[in-house]
Order: sequence, then structure tokens, then C-alpha cells
Amino acid sequence: MDNKDLAKKLFPNVKLTIEDIEKKYPPRDLAAGVPVTRVAPSPTGFMHIGGIFAALISERFSHQQNGIFYLRVEDTDKKREVEGAVELIIEAFKRYGLKINEGEIEIEKEIGAYGPYRQSHRAEIYQTVVKYLFEQGLAYPCFCSPEQLEQIGQQQAEEKVRPGYYGQWAKCRENSNGKIAELIDQGAPFTIRFKSNGNFLNKITVNDLIKGKKILPENDLDIILLKSDGLPTYHFAHVVDDHFMRTTHVLRGDEWFSSLPLHLQIFAALNFQAPLFGHISPIQKIENNSRRKLSKRKDPEANVDYYQQDGYPEKAIIEYLLNLANSDFEDWRVENPEADNRQFVLRLEKINQSGALFDLVKLQDISKNMIAKMSAREATQAILLWVKKYDPSFAKIISSDKEYLERIFNIERGGDHQRKDIAKWSDVKNEFGCFYDEIFDNSSELLKQSLAGIDLILAQDFIKAFLEKYNH
Repeated sequence: MDNKDLAKKLFPNVKLTIEDIEKKYPPRDLAAGVPVTRVAPSPTGFMHIGGIFAALISERFSHQQNGIFYLRVEDTDKKREVEGAVELIIEAFKRYGLKINEGEIEIEKEIGAYGPYRQSHRAEIYQTVVKYLFEQGLAYPCFCSPEQLEQIGQQQAEEKVRPGYYGQWAKCRENSNGKIAELIDQGAPFTIRFKSNGNFLNKITVNDLIKGKKILPENDLDIILLKSDGLPTYHFAHVVDDHFMRTTHVLRGDEWFSSLPLHLQIFAALNFQAPLFGHISPIQKIENNSRRKLSKRKDPEANVDYYQQDGYPEKAIIEYLLNLANSDFEDWRVENPEADNRQFVLRLEKINQSGALFDLVKLQDISKNMIAKMSAREATQAILLWVKKYDPSFAKIISSDKEYLERIFNIERGGDHQRKDIAKWSDVKNEFGCFYDEIFDNSSELLKQSLAGIDLILAQDFIKAFLEKYNH
């Protein structure tokens, strides 16, 4: 049985060819050099601020050159998928003003001609490409059980060799077509692995758009392309999708940098033109005098909802992230105080290679400046929207007289030196509470506590002197 006949046995439901898919998703009708970028989050939990950071860089890089920026949901890890996470992703990009040209703009509502934009809806495309790789002798089925793979890992640890499925440890790599056909007929579950032709001792040079020229070991791992459920791994899916969605620049998290030789190898095996890659180091913070990655588990500020619940204006978050992306943004803002931040030209070569350092105080300064520039009416509307969702009891108090709230907010505003006492909408209750009888406590008990230990005659003399001097 040759590879083509065995491929039909492995993929009985695949009717398409790579040529069919190429025709369906032709090269985009764009001028040379116009970028097509993407953001490709996984719906496995809350939206990380680092995800907004990376998306912002991709979106600005593309749009400042009149390119296309699209949203692709990488939802092939069904075990880790969290219900409602796709809605959170879509809502976050809308809230922060990231302009999606293609992709899912509402649940199950897509725009663009290169979809579907959820990976779980593209299974036939991946299986078609894997079938082609198998026919070319560049992929093979692996029948190793999880227990067998664990045994391989334990043996590698005992022998103190590099872990992974490669060389002598790739137990299914040399299975004959006859044995493969026999195991399939027996109903044995299998994954499909890439047959790497690499040598880990060889080095390759990569030109990263952010990190610059780097040397990495060649890939020799026979990684899984298709899981036993027929869905792809990230390594394979992104290669296929970035090709057929005609992505020109992939700007993604630093955690994928070490996998770049593998990804370039798969592009080459398929004769696909690889996009240009840039790897963004994670946002970091200082802990015990050392830097570490902003953590989903440890740091509440990693979750974008943290900023929403505290009441930071979304535009302030974007300004802060632009400041993290390019340090010269701060100088640009000083020189262009009223300009739309989209006029700032973001440069990939100026992104911090070691990772930007998160600074909540800096964010609050930016937010204070932004709120100070708002008109009283604009700020009042934003406050009322926030309290309605996050502080209903306070909302009842201040919603009854919007003009009164507007007048309060207007105190010491409009001149050359604006008040900058509010960094976020959650500050309003503390700053403005004294204007509302329901919040301001002027009880005699509180007065007694405040004057405890002060002689009554001294207090009376002080009040009399104060009233004589006070000019309303």
C-alpha cells in the first residue's frame, strides 16, 4: 500500500486538496509591503493585559500602513476552553478601541473573506494539509498511548538526555505502511506527527522584527500536528492559518520564540512563504528586587477586568500601553498634548527586548492627566456609566441630579492648572462624598470623637477666631 492509498484510509472524509484551498483563499489584493497582521487569543480564561498589549502593537503596526488586522480565535484546546471567554475577547477589543477588519465581531457573526476565523471551524482545512504532508512522506501516524509517552519521558530523565519525541525516541516514526494499515483496521487511536528532517546540533539564523538577528538550534522534534480528536496543535494550525489568511507579519508573545525553528521548518515543508516574525517580551513587574513576568495567578492587574472594575478610562490604558511599547511615546505626548494617539508612529525596533516594566503609579498619572482634560459633562457621563455597573448604591445617590454632579466635577477645572485628584472612577466617591448628605457623616458622635482630648473652651475660641477671619 503506497502513501496515497494509506492517506485515504487515514483521512476517509477529506475530499479537498491543497489546490482547492489555495483557490478559495487567494493572495490578497494589496499593494506590495502592506501588512496583514492578526491577534490570535485562546479562550482559556480571562483577557490578560499582555494580550491587549500584543494586539495593540499588531493593530497599530498594520493600520498605520493602511494594512489589515484580523481576529482569529484559537480554540482547539477544548479541555481548557472556558465558557464565555470568546465573548470576553470580542468585548475587550471593542472596549479598548482595537479596530478589527476581519474576524468575529459578535458571537457567531464574522466579517471577512478568509474565514471561518475560529480554528475549531477549520478542521477540514487542517486535515487536508496533513493528508498532503503524509502523502509526501513528511508526516506519520503515532499510536503511542499517554502512558507510553510518559515512559519515554521517564527513561530520558534517567539517562539525562534532552526530552522530546525525536530520533531513537520516536517509536512510531519507522512503522511500515502495512503495520499502520493494520493498526487502523484494529481501531487504534492515533495522532499525526511531523517527520522532522532537522538536526539539533545544527544552528539557524533568524531575523526577528523585535529581537533582531538571533541564532537558534535547528528543530528535530517530531511534534504532533493533529491530535486524536482531529483538531490541530498550535504549532501546525498557525502555520496553515497564517498562510491561507495571507498573514504577512506575526507579532506574538516571546514564549513562542524558541519554537520558531520548528514553525519555519513546517512552512518550508509545505512550500509556504513564511511571514515575518516579531516576538514581544512579556510585561514584567518588580518583586523582591527582581523582575518577573506579570502572572495570571499572582497579579490581579494581569486581568483586564481589574482596570474596568477600578474605573480606569480605556483610553488611559491604551496610552499607558503605548508608553510601554515605545518609550518615546511620552515625549511625543508632551509635544502633542491634544493629538489622537493614532498619530503616533509605533516602531517595532523600539520595543523593549527584555520586557516592559509595569508601573501602576505611572498608569495613574496618565489617567489623572486624561481625566483632567475631560469636560465636566464628559466626565459626569463616564462616572454615571461606571457607578451604574460597579457601585449601584452610589449610583442611586448621584443619578438623581446630574447637573449637581457636573458642577461638583467642574470645581477648579477649566483654568491653566487643572485638578488632578481623580485617577479612576472608583476615586470619585471618596473625593466627592462630602457633597452628599447620604455619604458625608456630620453626626455629633463623630464630632465628639474628633475633639476627644481637646479643651472645650479652646475649641470655642478657635471656632470664634476662624469665623471672624473666614471669607466665604
